[in-house]
Amino acid sequence: MSAPAGRPGAPVVDFHGHLAVPAAEAIVAGTPGLAEELAAEQRAHSPASLAVNRAQLERLRPRLTDVSARLADLDAMGVDAQVVGPMPMHHYWADPATAARLARTVNEAVAAHCAAAPARLHGLGTVPLQHPDLAVRLLAEAVGELGLYGISVSTTVHGRELADPAHDPVWRAAEERGAVVFVHPWGCSLGERLATHYLGNTVGQPVETAVALSHLIFTGVLDRFPGLRLVAAHGGGYLPTYIGRSDHAWRVRPDARGCAEPPSAYLRRMWFDALVYTPRALRHLVAEVGADRVVLGTDHPFDMGVDDPLARLDAAGLSPADRAAVAGGTALDLLLKGHPR
Repeated sequence: MSAPAGRPGAPVVDFHGHLAVPAAEAIVAGTPGLAEELAAEQRAHSPASLAVNRAQLERLRPRLTDVSARLADLDAMGVDAQVVGPMPMHHYWADPATAARLARTVNEAVAAHCAAAPARLHGLGTVPLQHPDLAVRLLAEAVGELGLYGISVSTTVHGRELADPAHDPVWRAAEERGAVVFVHPWGCSLGERLATHYLGNTVGQPVETAVALSHLIFTGVLDRFPGLRLVAAHGGGYLPTYIGRSDHAWRVRPDARGCAEPPSAYLRRMWFDALVYTPRALRHLVAEVGADRVVLGTDHPFDMGVDDPLARLDAAGLSPADRAAVAGGTALDLLLKGHPR
């Protein structure tokens, strides 16, 4: 992976792009599981927010599916390469046969999309975490056969935490293969409490990420799998901002000491995208975790994302070395060192 001709320096890499897969959506259309999922979504959002979401998806459909439209957006943002994952469509309620069909459809679509511009687009797939043994097999297919760089996962698995021991075989397989695991929330377990003014996204999704990462830390998952290449969307939610409270609990309460080191130490074992919106927040994230643990993230092409990632990075006033790391150096190191190719 190198910078395009005429553009000096290392490539700029966006680690947080989305792809819609209509063929996968068709697999679950009309099923009771999807109906239940949509009902939960309706309870978690106001009618006004649901209407905005529907209109946005219709408007963005070309940018979520068309390679040429994606590349034009990247050019406009000054981004050389993008990590493309599926628009969250894990459907963790699905039975094994449906789940396998879903995952293969999504993963093949991501691989084909990225193959249209292999120097610029790099894919993440999905696996059915609700069926761990199946997930391990599909992870092997995604990385070993389709050439994807890893998988995207949500913050819970149909009510089960990512840190549940049932998922250990998946984390073990991802660690052994050097696969990226991109943690991206979909939905909010606080439900009706945040079903106004889009709080389910603006407040709820950072909460979901902070909770999921805290479970992974406090239960010792990252002690058992120290080589797991975990990347958290949206700057890791609220966790890096208030990690001191977690450290304090770890020091003073024996019931909070399920991990070998203070929780803040595990921030240096994960990666985080830079989608934290303000220069001050980005400076704080880099100070807490290190520039070698932060990658650009645009959430392309959704309205909660940004289309000026480099301007926001420059506004943070980082040192030249830290700026270069966040712009692309950290992402290249994360992708290329872990991938079997």
